[in-house]
Amino acid sequence: CIYVCVWECSACLNMASGSEGAGNPPTKLQRPPNRLGLEKSSYLLQHAHNPVDWYPWGQEAFDKAKQEDKPIFLSVGYSTCHWCHVMERESFEDEEIGKILSDNFVCIKVDREERPDVDKVYMTFVQATSGGGGWPMSVWLTPDLRPFLGGTYFPPRDSGRRPGLKTVLARIMEQWVDNRDGLESSGERVLEALKKGTSIATNPGETPPPAPDVAYRCFAQLAHSYEEEYGGFRDSPKFPSPVNLMFLMSFWSVNRSSSEGAEALQMTLHTLRMMALGGIHDHVGQGFHRYSTDSSWHVPHFEKMLYDQAQLAVAYVTAYQVSGEQVFSDVAQDILLYVSRDLSDKSGGFYSAEDADSLPALGGTEKREGAFCVWTWLEIRELLPAVVDGATGGATEADIFMHHYGVKEQGNVDPEQDPHGELQGQNVLIVRYSVELTAARFALTVEKVSKLLASARAKMAEVRKSRPAPHLDTKMLASWNGLMLSGFARVGSVLDDKALLERAVHAARFLKEHLWDAERQIILHSCYRGDEMEVEQGVSPIAGFLDDYAFVICGLLDLYEATLETDWLRWAEELQERQDHLLWDAEGGGYYCSNPADPTILLRLKQDQDGAEPSPNSVSSLNLLRLSHYTGRKDWSQRSQQLLAAFSDRLTRVPIALPEMVRGSMANHYTPKQVVICGERDAPDTSVLLATVNSLFLPHKVLMLANGETEGYLYQRLPVLSSLTRLEGRATAYVCEDFTCALPVADPQELRTLLLA
Repeated sequence: CIYVCVWECSACLNMASGSEGAGNPPTKLQRPPNRLGLEKSSYLLQHAHNPVDWYPWGQEAFDKAKQEDKPIFLSVGYSTCHWCHVMERESFEDEEIGKILSDNFVCIKVDREERPDVDKVYMTFVQATSGGGGWPMSVWLTPDLRPFLGGTYFPPRDSGRRPGLKTVLARIMEQWVDNRDGLESSGERVLEALKKGTSIATNPGETPPPAPDVAYRCFAQLAHSYEEEYGGFRDSPKFPSPVNLMFLMSFWSVNRSSSEGAEALQMTLHTLRMMALGGIHDHVGQGFHRYSTDSSWHVPHFEKMLYDQAQLAVAYVTAYQVSGEQVFSDVAQDILLYVSRDLSDKSGGFYSAEDADSLPALGGTEKREGAFCVWTWLEIRELLPAVVDGATGGATEADIFMHHYGVKEQGNVDPEQDPHGELQGQNVLIVRYSVELTAARFALTVEKVSKLLASARAKMAEVRKSRPAPHLDTKMLASWNGLMLSGFARVGSVLDDKALLERAVHAARFLKEHLWDAERQIILHSCYRGDEMEVEQGVSPIAGFLDDYAFVICGLLDLYEATLETDWLRWAEELQERQDHLLWDAEGGGYYCSNPADPTILLRLKQDQDGAEPSPNSVSSLNLLRLSHYTGRKDWSQRSQQLLAAFSDRLTRVPIALPEMVRGSMANHYTPKQVVICGERDAPDTSVLLATVNSLFLPHKVLMLANGETEGYLYQRLPVLSSLTRLEGRATAYVCEDFTCALPVADPQELRTLLLA
């Protein structure tokens, strides 16, 4: 299937013309809620006062469509989507359009983050029939849920050659009466073609393609798309794409002495450096925005997504492991500071996202993109007026800060990056000079300038607290919480930061308490922050999807390696068994994204692209291999191979589409090292050996602790551990392949040499 990274309406940007017919906010506030008022999703609640007879996705809506023989209007988006807000304001708040929709269609509103299975099916249809995709997504269906027309954003009324939503609705109503058979048959033909085109299965006797060949081809394709000046893999819009960066570092790890390996590392580190300097990185509030609208990472789309923070934290701490450069460690910690402060629930869960739009600081009733984050020249002048002792020309703190961060009196945003004029006269902070160059420019010490910039950022953070905050989507998803669990566990283990590891454990406990249904033995996809700040479930809890299982299992495996507490390993094994039972395709190999028995999901998809999030099949290829080494279960190693074989065609032709799965292929090829530390978990000699392992980027390894408790979880599954003992009573490390081990070592430097061999 084709997958589009969240280019919120890259095609729709051209459509966003006028706002005639926009609703009146007071009317919205006075209007009684529709059915969506009973929902928990922030996105659905944003539409609860529309003059549209909305239904949530479910049997009530399906039955109504069949009983009244009406077409379905399916509208899909998410709560922090800018163009979803625009369409809601322009069209769904319009009384006339609302009446047309309610009288002639069964209107269903879906949060794509809450129901990714529904979103994937109809986005596949929209992409296949229109050549593009994005959100908001607008699709018209027959009463039996078969799509016959689809698009993304529609303006409310005609604009030039582009038909507005009102016109489109009129034409559909006419065609539904006069040409219904034609609509249904054309939709059915497309659906049948999609079923064939999206099928992914192993041919009889097929094996995965050779991993070194696939990895080299993936590297070559990424190198071809690499943008040398600022890093990244296209000119604009430019996405962080951590899956690409993690692959390149894995590729370097097995090609360290080659020119290709050196190039892969250079591409990665340069991209991460430029992102950290750019406006996509929030220099005042920490964390990263969704993507950059330009090639230099300067002007972002300001929304912040949990899954970006999670993956970028891992990418930056991995860059620290391979380079030793403190800046990468600092950025990883910066991300986790933002998540801990702004995206964390007291229960231990993580919220989904912060919106790009908010009300302007100086007043106004219309939200603007980036209003919470941008600055005028005058604001900074007034906030930082003090003259700095010893600075050339009597420079003030503002002079030094604005020089360093590229602030201009007229604003520093190119009009091309601001088509709606929302950022006119505003500045997006971007580091223009190193601290050393800024210090030299004003004849100050590096230490003094560093302190001055940090103090200025802290003052600006205080100012931000007084600004109207952007909407916070407090929905908590198992999948994204699993990714964030990995982020805290990985960064905490590399930096030996106990507070980060405690936060990771808190997150894992949250997942088990609130998103694991022990009675039904399934993961639940989502839960929500209630009005009293408590964790709530929806009326009909949503069963977990493949990404929920895969990402949580990966997070638990990372948490085990960070804490060496086997309870997390035990739960990961349990979840993998449930994932296999519910979602494995026994005939074709690989996992379905959602329950294949659900009759309302018309396509049985296996996501075949690592995009803004990795494909859960990609993550599963690694999970299975890791678990096989922890449990001794060869069937899971074989299943990982079967999964890779199912995606052979994609891996062979366009591995750039699946860089995370290429990592899984490499891990299967380069047999993982089993690193066994024999010792007491908290003993100083054990900690030194663990710190040595954690300081290195070893993508093809599993780490385990053998503490002598032969009745424990690991010893029961891996009896060979009983034969590994300490040297002279000291903590001892064994580096093994299939438990054929090199000579044991107790010296950290000897262990380091052995691991890098």
